[in-house]
Amino acid sequence: MYNWIPFWPDTAAVNAVAVNNLVIAELAFSAVIMATVVAMMLRFCIRYRRGSAASRDNLVAETWRFEIGWTTATLGAFLVLFVWGAAQYIWLYQSPPGDEELYVTGKQWMWKVEHPGGQREIDAIHVPVNKTVRVVLASEDVIHSFFIPEFRIKHDVVPGTLETIWFKANKTGTFKLECSQFCGLQHATMRGDVIVMTGPAYANWLTDQGVETSLAQQGEQIFRAHGCSGCHDRNSVVHAPSISGLYGTQVHLQDGSVRFADEAYIRDCILKPRSFSVAGYPPVMPNYSGQMSESDLLKIVAYIKSLGNQEATDP
Repeated sequence: MYNWIPFWPDTAAVNAVAVNNLVIAELAFSAVIMATVVAMMLRFCIRYRRGSAASRDNLVAETWRFEIGWTTATLGAFLVLFVWGAAQYIWLYQSPPGDEELYVTGKQWMWKVEHPGGQREIDAIHVPVNKTVRVVLASEDVIHSFFIPEFRIKHDVVPGTLETIWFKANKTGTFKLECSQFCGLQHATMRGDVIVMTGPAYANWLTDQGVETSLAQQGEQIFRAHGCSGCHDRNSVVHAPSISGLYGTQVHLQDGSVRFADEAYIRDCILKPRSFSVAGYPPVMPNYSGQMSESDLLKIVAYIKSLGNQEATDP
């Protein structure tokens, strides 16, 4: 679609199409303004050249209406572009429910990728075409930046946080995955490939990995190994919040505030439990900071997300 534009990078996702349209509109409008300003400058230079008979009297009185009109019109146009850009930003950074989900951990100097089924990759991401892919990002050391140029998506991966981003590839092929934030001496080598496949080919690839334990099952093992089930199981004698059906709900805290139970909230509950308390529960949750890797945390998050509302479904 954009192949006629010189030096334009490949476009391989619906995200990229939206960004392209906005960038082209901004460039086109800027070009119109520049051409108009240059034309007016040339007209002024020609009209008021040395020896010209054009009157030099009352120039301010003759042009103030035009200047106000010109300034108002350009301001209005740029405000339209601003609103358009803000709407696109919100659309790009509010992750919708994904058809597929990936857990990606940045580490000097590689990308570690885990699929919900337990499949693992290093510096490669296999995804199906025409499916919304939601990516949960974490870093084990320094700030990295998850960047796929052909998809026009880039998101910083900050240590101590979980970030989410999404994309929907609209063509098959192999596209570059890069880190666009300087992260150390071998930053330039932190790159990989995004392989977009047809649905059947992607299903075959998942099967061919030969994985027997899903990410959620691995997370449950870690959950129980650290003694979490002693408090959060339904039959526990400890008065602790249930994790069944937790993900995606609104959680009321002791201070009267409300937090959305997303991946970041679950991570904070594990690593910073004393920074807030759930309403109606004593602040007895131990701090697991330094006891779990980012990969382990993502597996526990996957486990908690996999739990339905058992209290509503179990007899």
